[in-house]
Formats: sequence, structure tokens, C-alpha cells
Amino acid sequence: MVMQTVTEHLREGLYRKAGLGMDNAGPAFSMTSATVPSLKELKELCWSGEFEQLMRNRLIMGAFRYGPLKRQKKGAFDIIPSIHARLQMYVDTGNLEHLVDCANLCLVEFEKGTHPKKHFASIDDGHHTAKRE
Repeated sequence: MVMQTVTEHLREGLYRKAGLGMDNAGPAFSMTSATVPSLKELKELCWSGEFEQLMRNRLIMGAFRYGPLKRQKKGAFDIIPSIHARLQMYVDTGNLEHLVDCANLCLVEFEKGTHPKKHFASIDDGHHTAKRE
């Protein structure tokens, strides 16, 4: 089965809403006009408010230790090894706080990282999380 990109999914939904039809069904739900979630529904179905709140709480507490993200010097911290360490702590313990820490460290890397090849290129490289059977 070929996975659709987000762009293809959105395009297909727009075509259906316009009555132009496209009969390819996605893996998560049927693409009939009655079952295609609205963009608002997708935004709710694809996000965790609890996770976001936990991230924000820890970023605020971190501001007392490291300073606010927007005022931190670029490259002031060795972020990528910390991400790996926190992920391993989650694997070892199952403590979800480590995932929140990983997400926040990824945010800091996104904003302040110094990777020599740092860039953003939106691609669908075909690497997706495998489903459990």
C-alpha cells in the first residue's frame, strides 16, 4: 500500500468537497464526503493539548535555569546528545517526562542549534513509522 503525503490527502479532500471525486481511500479513513474530517477536526485529532501544556510548563521553568529561549545564545548548549540521552531514559524507564524533555530540546535545536547542515526541506522520503500488526 502506498502512503499518501499530507499534500495529497488535503488535495483529495478538497476535490471531494468540490464534487470532483477521487476514489483512492487513505489508510486511516474512507475518503467519502461524509467521513473526511474537516481541517478543524484534523487539527484536534493530530495534537495533544496535554503534551503541549507539559512542554510549555517545562520551558517556563527552564527559563529560570537557562534564560528564555528567545534570549539564549545560539550554540550555548550541546543539545543533540541530550536528546539522545533523554530518549534512552524514556526507553529504560517509560517516564513520559523524558519525551517532553526531548520535544523541548528538539525545539531548542530548531531555534538555536548550530548543526553545520541545518536547514528545512519539506520532503516525503518514504520513511514512516511501521504499524504493529
